Amino acid sequence: MAEQEQLLEWVERVAMYLARDGVPPIAGRVLGWLMICDPPEQSAGQISTAIGASRASLTSNLRLLTSMGFLTWRTRRGERTVYYRMAEDAWAVVVRRQIASIASFMDITRDGVELVGPDDERASRVRQAHTTFEWMAKVFDNAPPLQADDPENHEGEETS
Repeated sequence: MAEQEQLLEWVERVAMYLARDGVPPIAGRVLGWLMICDPPEQSAGQISTAIGASRASLTSNLRLLTSMGFLTWRTRRGERTVYYRMAEDAWAVVVRRQIASIASFMDITRDGVELVGPDDERASRVRQAHTTFEWMAKVFDNAPPLQADDPENHEGEETS
């Protein structure tokens, strides 16, 4: 199988994985492509050609991924073309943002229990969500810090 076909199959796997969490397939393909493409900076036209997406659908998905913190863009002097690439530490930034949102949701669930009263049957459903998010917050609080990518020692790989 040609390398380009293998790359595109991998891109599709990324897209289908992210689609399970509600990420539109085109956005998943863009993200997968920008994770693995060479050069790492690509114009909308290059991305469109690579993943087979229309420019119209690509524009809204590039905007979505940029707002989520996955992508950055720039122009080059003398050109009107915009070039996109993965944001530095994109995955860590997005996950940290999600972790921070856990605390916000815990505030909401706490308010929900107060709203309906702690003895109301509805409060048990709200407490279930609160307990789950509280557990998640503790897990993240106790997690070791993320280590920078070390090309010399990838976990799970043999080193010589």
